[in-house]
Amino acid sequence: MSSTAKKPRRKTAVKKKTQMEAVKDIVSQAVADADLTNAQLVARRDAAVPRGVASAAPIYAKYAENAELWDVEGNRYIDFVGGIGVLNTGHRHPKVVEAAKAQEDQYTHTSFQVVPYGPYVELAEKLNALAPGNAPKKTLLVTTGAEAVENAVKIARAATGRPGVIAFTGGYHGRTLLTLGMTGKVSPYKKDVGPFPSDIFRAPFPSVRDGITVQDSITALKNLFLTDAQPERVAAIIIEPVLGEGGYVPVPFDMLQQLREICDQHGILLIADEVQAGFGRTGTWFAIEHSGVVPDLITVAKSMAGGYPLAGVIGRADIMDAMAPGGLGGTYGGNPVACAAALAAIAAIEEESLLARSTAMGEVLKARFAEIGARSAPFRFWDIRGLGAMIGVEFVTDFDSIKPDADFTKRVIAHALKRGLLLLSCGMHGNTVRVMVPLTASDAIIEEGMAIFEASVQAAIAEEAH
Repeated sequence: MSSTAKKPRRKTAVKKKTQMEAVKDIVSQAVADADLTNAQLVARRDAAVPRGVASAAPIYAKYAENAELWDVEGNRYIDFVGGIGVLNTGHRHPKVVEAAKAQEDQYTHTSFQVVPYGPYVELAEKLNALAPGNAPKKTLLVTTGAEAVENAVKIARAATGRPGVIAFTGGYHGRTLLTLGMTGKVSPYKKDVGPFPSDIFRAPFPSVRDGITVQDSITALKNLFLTDAQPERVAAIIIEPVLGEGGYVPVPFDMLQQLREICDQHGILLIADEVQAGFGRTGTWFAIEHSGVVPDLITVAKSMAGGYPLAGVIGRADIMDAMAPGGLGGTYGGNPVACAAALAAIAAIEEESLLARSTAMGEVLKARFAEIGARSAPFRFWDIRGLGAMIGVEFVTDFDSIKPDADFTKRVIAHALKRGLLLLSCGMHGNTVRVMVPLTASDAIIEEGMAIFEASVQAAIAEEAH
């Protein structure tokens, strides 16, 4: 080689950004581009949105990734709420986003009742295969959980020729008038909006606090047949396998088994409301699978579509076909973009072993909550319960009176928000913190969240001392 030839220039190594650094850049740019603060948006919201639409936190979202969220001011939060149980696969799961965008490039809406499309059929086939039981199944897709519950009742009435529905105290089934009639909690859902539809009856849910056993509940149900609800006029019994708004309380398996027997005895259909407990949250596709009971109808929504609005009713084919053509549906029901997202979310749960992840995560969370309770707030963590990673932590004033402590719960949640952790309460007395952290969250993120939780508990205890 000639001495005058140029030597190849040595390449300078370029450091590749980590995912977290890339996310921080996105957030920083988004905040730099923003004109508004949380306070400004709160003021605008107060002027434009009815007060009945409550928001748990006075912050406004700007960006989210998996189990983390940033507000418009650039503050970071660990998300233990998951959009109220919608994000089992996390914020913006790459597979879900990719599938939704690909569908948007083809068509976004035709109305399935006008021009049907493949994603609806494919998702129905998938749900039919996932649902428990060997009988042939069919699936109706709609938009919201309440809509799914209403349709389940409508289908049950058509299939049985009966009007009655039995629900349970503490159950939550939606905010429409029919679903409110079934919801077993007055404030804030049912306050001042009655009367509610007829032929809805209620049985007590088992409660250790109130001394109500499974047998007490079953006996009360049988007495209901004698006093108010003639069994031959009851179309369905509806129950959440894990109470949602009612306090994240799993239904005892023997109760579900006895309900199945009672339904079979009287020709009543059993509806499992899995809107909040489904799609891996409890370590199985559907929470009722833990009991071995096969329901006749299952309502689904929330985490089915990874953040997109989609709901449905899965049921035995003979029952689902009870309605005449045109009797089921809705303009937006089974939106193609949401269907594509749901197929991707289900694939992510399968491919990433999120059912097993839920079970393992639940064991870790329960153990950590027990440690925190013993160390930071003795005799205040009255119950730590749940299936899989659907965990409820119930607070009381003391173990002698076991009086529900909603004020303490509110303080813990408020301190957690200040420290960067999103939490939400539930329960008949508002004294239970529920955990719905995405199943895709890393161990490090979960541990960071638990450390914030303990600091928040300690801060709430310190407040009482003053």
